[in-house]
Amino acid sequence: MKYIKNGKLILKDKIVCGKALAYDDKIVDILDESAIPAGAEVIDAKGGYVAPGLIDVHIHGYVGLDVSDGNPDDIRKISEGIVKNGVTLWQPTTMTIAKEKILKAYDAVRSVMEESKTWNGSAIHGVHSEGPFINPKKKGAQEEKSILKPDADMILDNADVVRYVTLAPEMDEDFAAIRKIVSNSNVVVSMGHTDADFDCAMRAVDAGVRSTTHLFNAMSALGHRNPGVVGAALKSDVYTELIVDTFHVDKGLYSVIAKLKGDKLVFITDCLPAGGLPDGEYFLGGQKVIAKGIQCRLEDGTIAGSVLKLNKGVWNVYENTDLPLWQCVKCASLNPATMLGIADRKGSLDIGKDADIIITDNEFNVNTTIIGGTVRYGA
Repeated sequence: MKYIKNGKLILKDKIVCGKALAYDDKIVDILDESAIPAGAEVIDAKGGYVAPGLIDVHIHGYVGLDVSDGNPDDIRKISEGIVKNGVTLWQPTTMTIAKEKILKAYDAVRSVMEESKTWNGSAIHGVHSEGPFINPKKKGAQEEKSILKPDADMILDNADVVRYVTLAPEMDEDFAAIRKIVSNSNVVVSMGHTDADFDCAMRAVDAGVRSTTHLFNAMSALGHRNPGVVGAALKSDVYTELIVDTFHVDKGLYSVIAKLKGDKLVFITDCLPAGGLPDGEYFLGGQKVIAKGIQCRLEDGTIAGSVLKLNKGVWNVYENTDLPLWQCVKCASLNPATMLGIADRKGSLDIGKDADIIITDNEFNVNTTIIGGTVRYGA
């Protein structure tokens, strides 16, 4: 048995002080610090926060490496990078590129999924396939020539590794692919890079769409006469991804979105290979991306993803809203775990769940990341 003391425990509905966390490979107990046995293995949180590990469901790369390049060693190195940001579980996210390259990327992730359970980095839940089934009108930084009509079999044939797919529902005739995917797998279907109108988006939700990819970005906007996909996302019961870097969505909207979506709000980074590196020129899916500050753009000025660290995203929302920190953390832990169907073992410090734990300072900078009871980063 191991213990963490002298920390503020971030639970799913409150923050508890003056208690210790006991764990082995699972969370075992929350107890008085005085009850820690003499001679036990103890980590001192030094007055910082003790929180559940963070889950990033949408991240393309880090430290100059791109998931879409289909290199298993790159996946390994990305995991070793983002574990330092408190990410204990992630979904390597592919781009709209040539189909054979996407399949190669699926294979690369497949080849290391089991290894990721014990390696020195963040564990892998499965692939987020962002495209290639999108609308060219809302392609954003995706490659137009590689866009395909929705193909359920491409996802179902790889459902052992693909756990989440972003598509444009208006490109799916009679929502046939959506219905087939959700009827034959546990893959989460998310609508994104879409120009659907409000009615189409709501019907897509009825057909099986369970999430919305990076709210407000690359989708039909909220208007008072045509509420668009944004309106459907806010009105319906779907989960909603939000890039919380203060650039993709103005920080003034964070509180509004949180009030509307509650436990269905999921913070993401949408981080690109430029993440963790200085400003400069990088590549995403073969396209040049210019990173400057918190902004990433293609050469033509199109906004691409971010260079956000998920722990920083949590803190961004905390600093710019009246939301309690435990609620902000929940949007990057228990909410995504629930969306992915793994909340029985991930996403909070509940007794019996996997011991995926982070220890941070008082501004949520990560000092230690523990996965399955083993320290993967820090002391």
